[in-house]
Amino acid sequence: MSVELSNAASPKRAPQAFPPLTPVAEAIERLRAGATVVAAETIDLMQAAGRVLAEDIVAPINVPPHDNSAMDGYVLRLDDAQASATQGKVLPISQRIPAGHFGTPIEAGTAARIFTGAPVPEGGELVVPQELTEASEAGVRLLQPMQAGQHIRRAGEDIAQGSVLVPVGTRLSAAHLGLIASVGQGSVSVRRRLRVAVFSTGDELRMPGEALGPGQIYNSNRFVHTALLAQMGHEVTDLGIVRDSLDATRAALREAAQGHDLIITCGGVSVGEEDHVKAAVQAEGELTLWSLAIKPGKPLAHGRVRRADGSAAQFIGLPGNPVSSFVTLLIVVAPLFKAMLGETPREHALNLRADFAWPKPDKRQEFLRVRMNAAGGLELYPNQGSGVLTSCAWAEGLVDNPGGRAIAPDDTVRFLPLSGLMGLV
Repeated sequence: MSVELSNAASPKRAPQAFPPLTPVAEAIERLRAGATVVAAETIDLMQAAGRVLAEDIVAPINVPPHDNSAMDGYVLRLDDAQASATQGKVLPISQRIPAGHFGTPIEAGTAARIFTGAPVPEGGELVVPQELTEASEAGVRLLQPMQAGQHIRRAGEDIAQGSVLVPVGTRLSAAHLGLIASVGQGSVSVRRRLRVAVFSTGDELRMPGEALGPGQIYNSNRFVHTALLAQMGHEVTDLGIVRDSLDATRAALREAAQGHDLIITCGGVSVGEEDHVKAAVQAEGELTLWSLAIKPGKPLAHGRVRRADGSAAQFIGLPGNPVSSFVTLLIVVAPLFKAMLGETPREHALNLRADFAWPKPDKRQEFLRVRMNAAGGLELYPNQGSGVLTSCAWAEGLVDNPGGRAIAPDDTVRFLPLSGLMGLV
């Protein structure tokens, strides 16, 4: 007896195959390895705070340029200092040396009045602070014995001529700018700022000030991401909200790739039927990474979007949940930024005491929102859900917890300050 095909049971759809979750450290290394360092530019030193140095700063001079006094007091020879301190000998004042002026060689049996920063004259072997002397019209007497070299700052003591003052790859702080200025350099070669295009996907998103319809939410991620990127020193282009369609997403990617080093999207990288970003990136370029072994933030994507000239912009697809996107931007994407700027990686992690319990860890590597208490331990925000943005506003940092590790009070945990993750310190 034959069976009609129309009466046969419909075949079941095969379940979608998912790639294994990529460990966080592996994902960071892959992103860094595929980064291209952006070009350098020369700018005025006054504008260089927070920029990444593109070449070594080599000191052309010594700092200080000559031996100088570290105190207001008197400069003299060692023999005369010992005679004055042990025998009460009064030394006549032979000269007065203010900062910015060179004195004449010290005559034996005399002392010279000297001020902080003034060059030590020839023959001067030590400086005596004025509070350790007794002055009179006849001269000055030391109140206690002194040693050779005391209170003299030697030439090159701070910076030696020919030394690497600030190495390439350094993010320039206020102290770095002061060092560079101290050797007379008024401009520096730095990496240009990264040009980052940002857009969100989702028909449910509305902007603050607009009325919410059924099922709609305000687009808080747009403000978090643009602000974080600006704080990190990048040039940000906000392309707004793109509607949920493959064609619209592809068009937005093509636009963003022109003139930008990197494209960051939010949402649309999961596996729903309205999540079009993954397919759009594959159509406009390639997808090299999708889904991480991280909590929160598993649906993070990386790839490249082709430009008309054949080059490509880096692509990052952040998850739509606000905490997930916040955490993955700081933990995974920020190291990519640093690689594109040629910045030398720095470790900001601290080993601190947990003043909380985390008895049921996830298998994935977790990043818990915490802050320090008055006792020097870490407190845990009570709701660690991926949609609880208040945890990020409250937190001072993240606990990097390996997958499967339970935490008990008094355990030592790895704390990542938010300021360090953002490159602000």
